[in-house]
Amino acid sequence: MRLLRSSAVVGALTMVSRVLGFVRDMLLAAALGTGPVSEAFVVALRFPNLFRRLFAEGAFNAAFVPLYAGKVEAEGQEEAQLFLKQVLSVLITVLAVFVVLAQVLMPWLMMAIVPGFEIGEPGRRYELAVLFTQITMPYIFLMSITAMLGGVLNSHNRFVVAAAAPVILNVVLIAVLATAPDTAQVTGLRLSFGVTVSGILQALFLFWGCRRLGIRFGLTLPRLTPGVKRLIALGIPGTFAAGITQINIIISQQIASLQDGAVALLYFADRLYQLPLGVIGIAMGVALLPTLSRRMRAEDHDGARNAMNRALEMSMALTVPAAIAMIVMPNFLVEGLFMRGEFSDQAARGTAFAVQAFAVGLPAFVLIKVFSPGFFAREDTKTPMRFAALSMLVNVAVGLGLFFLIRNRFPEFGHVGLAAATSLAGWLNAILLMLTLRRRGGLDFDARLKSRLPRVAVAATMMGLAIAALASQSETITALALGSQLLALVLVSGAGLGVFGLVSIMTGALRPSEVLQALGRR
Repeated sequence: MRLLRSSAVVGALTMVSRVLGFVRDMLLAAALGTGPVSEAFVVALRFPNLFRRLFAEGAFNAAFVPLYAGKVEAEGQEEAQLFLKQVLSVLITVLAVFVVLAQVLMPWLMMAIVPGFEIGEPGRRYELAVLFTQITMPYIFLMSITAMLGGVLNSHNRFVVAAAAPVILNVVLIAVLATAPDTAQVTGLRLSFGVTVSGILQALFLFWGCRRLGIRFGLTLPRLTPGVKRLIALGIPGTFAAGITQINIIISQQIASLQDGAVALLYFADRLYQLPLGVIGIAMGVALLPTLSRRMRAEDHDGARNAMNRALEMSMALTVPAAIAMIVMPNFLVEGLFMRGEFSDQAARGTAFAVQAFAVGLPAFVLIKVFSPGFFAREDTKTPMRFAALSMLVNVAVGLGLFFLIRNRFPEFGHVGLAAATSLAGWLNAILLMLTLRRRGGLDFDARLKSRLPRVAVAATMMGLAIAALASQSETITALALGSQLLALVLVSGAGLGVFGLVSIMTGALRPSEVLQALGRR
C-alpha cells in the first residue's frame, strides 16, 4: 500500500498543477486564441517543456534514482553525495553549453522545429517563435537541475516537494495572463519571460527541499567518473524511452506547422489528455520506480510483481473512464474549458476531434509509464529505447500519411491524423513492453488483476453511456447551469464520476476500504 500512498501524494499534487494548468490554458485561449502569437508561444513553451517532461517526469529518474539509491544503501550517504556532486558538475557544464548554443542557433533550429513557419509571413509566426524560444531556453537548464534534485528527494521517499514544483509555472503564467495587455505580441513576450522566471523559482524550491533533508551540495571539476559514465549509459536510452510520447508530439508539431492553426489545436487537445496522464501515469511511474528498485536489490521478485499488478490495477481503474469520457463528449469538454474570447467555434471543433484521437491512446500512454519502471529498476534502458524508436518510426510514417490524406479532403482537420498516429504508436510501444516484461518474468497478471479489469470496463462503459446521454442535452444543462458551459461540464463530469463510483462498488471493481487504506487511513 506504500506504493499507492506515494502515487496518491504525487497524483494529488499533479492534479493541483494540472487544474491550474487548465486555468492557464483557458486564459491563454481567451487571450490569444489559435492565432500566430498563440502558435509561436506554444512552440516556445513546448520545446523547453519537452525537456522538463523527459527529465522530471521519469526519464532522468529512470537512470539516476536506482544509482543514487544504490549508493545510499550500499556505500552510505557520504558516497551518495559525492556521486551527486560529480553528476551535478557535469550536468551544469553540459547544459550551460547546450543552452547558449541553442539560443545562438535558434533561427536555424526553428526551421527544423516548425518547418511550416515561413520567414516574413503575415503574423510573423517564425520571428516570434525564434524570439520567444530564445527567452524560454534557460528553462531547460533550470528544469534539468530541478529534476535531479527531485530524483534525490524521490530516492529518500520524499515526493511532496518535487511533485509540487510544477504548480509554480502555472501560478506565474496565470498571473501574467490575468494582467495581460491588449497587445497579443506583448502578452506572448511576457509569458515567455514568465516561463524562465518560474524555472528559477522551481529550482530554488527544490534546493530548499533537499537542504531540509540534510543533503549537502557542492561542485567539483566536471569529470567522467565511472559513476557518471554509468549514469550516461543508462540515461541516454532511458531519456529517449521514457519521453517517447513527448517526442512523438514534437514530431507531430513539426508536421502540423504545415497547416495554419494546427500547432495550437494540437496543443489544447494535448492539454486535455495530459491531465489523466500526469495525475495517473506519471505519478504512478514516479512512485513505482523506487519501489521496484528496492524490491530488486532485495531480490524480492514476488514483491516486485505484486507492486506492478497493483499499479496496473489502479492506473487502469482511473484511466479507462477518463479515456471514455474524452471519446464520448469531446465537444462538451472543449467548449466548456476553452471556447471564450479569441477561441472560436471552428477552433473548438478542430480541438475536439484531436481530443478523441488522443483519447484512444490514453490507456497506452499510461501503460508505458507503468511498464517502463519494470525495465529501469533492472538497469535496462536499452530495451524500452528500441521499442520507443520503433514506435516513433510508426508515428512519423502513419502521421505523415494520415495528415495529407485527411487534409486533402478536409483542409482544417489534417492534424487529427497526427493525433491518431500518436495513439497508434503508443499502443505499439505499450504492447511490446508488456510482452517483453512478461517473457522475462517481470510481469505476471495475478488473479485479483484479472478479476478487477473486466469490472472496471463495465463500470466505465456504464459511465460512458450516462455522460453521452447527458452531453446530448448540453443546451438544456447549460441553461440550468445559469448559462455557464464550464459549470455545465462540471455537473456532467460529476454525474459521470458518481455513476462510475457506484457501479465500481456494486461490481467490486474498486473497494472503498482498499482506497482508504492506500491513502493511509483506517
